[in-house]
Amino acid sequence: MSVLVWILYDISDDGCRDKVSKACKQYGLVRVQKSAFIGRLEKSRFDELSERCNDLIDDTKDSVYLFPFCQEDFRQIKALGQGFDRKMVNDEVLEKFF
Repeated sequence: MSVLVWILYDISDDGCRDKVSKACKQYGLVRVQKSAFIGRLEKSRFDELSERCNDLIDDTKDSVYLFPFCQEDFRQIKALGQGFDRKMVNDEVLEKFF
């Protein structure tokens, strides 16, 4: 069973940030902001990505947040202000998740 997930991060090193970004893309997630990804993952893949990110970051200065959501909770998310970066997110992506 897959879950909807948000991955958010604050990583100081460009190279490390690049590796985490690439990992998110390899797991099929879609970038919605410079440091935010969204997508569906099987529970085992969610755990794998969590471990992979943990191995990539410097846990003394970096942060990665992985949030799983059920579909009902996900539908209640509100995006205020500018919401998503429209250069990164098109209507097709928004319809897929919201």
